[in-house]
Amino acid sequence: MKKALVIVLALVLTYVPTFSQDADLVKQPSIGLHFILNDFKTATAIRSSSLNTVIREKRNAKLKDMNPGLALTYMKGISSHVDFTTTLSGSFVDYPFENGIVDNGEDAFLLEGDVALNAKLLPDQYWVNPFLTVGLGAFKYKGYYGAMMPVGAGLQVNIFNEAFLLLNAQYRVRVTENSSYHFYYGLGFVGTLGK
Repeated sequence: MKKALVIVLALVLTYVPTFSQDADLVKQPSIGLHFILNDFKTATAIRSSSLNTVIREKRNAKLKDMNPGLALTYMKGISSHVDFTTTLSGSFVDYPFENGIVDNGEDAFLLEGDVALNAKLLPDQYWVNPFLTVGLGAFKYKGYYGAMMPVGAGLQVNIFNEAFLLLNAQYRVRVTENSSYHFYYGLGFVGTLGK
């Protein structure tokens, strides 16, 4: 009888906290501004050899080899562990087409937009929170359009439950013929809208 009572008590104690989750743990609608870097060089080097070779031979791109830009993000929590995000980013790059399109080698404006889900390890109330990202996006460069799939990881730092510092790294996987594999790094601030 004591064993059954202990089991029932344990089940009740684990059920009550999950049942009574606070709606405040879901991220409120938020908007953010990010500084981004596009890295085509490292992605090309990895695809032509291997990650191990690139690291061993130090063939990864340096900061000067990356293309800077800005991004605007909208985020909203779906649950305490999943956020919906949509991002619009722009930078000036010499886009390295992989399908044989010959370009004149001059930098032009690259506009990328994506929608993604951030799967967080913890709810937003924690100061530091790692997350994984997966989504689908599109880009426009000169007269060319294409699609890509951002997959990556990041770190969210809670600033007094009013704003978040986001660090993220994504590998943008080629989906259409016109797109190129590349890395996308971001550092930005996201603030909640309203209360």
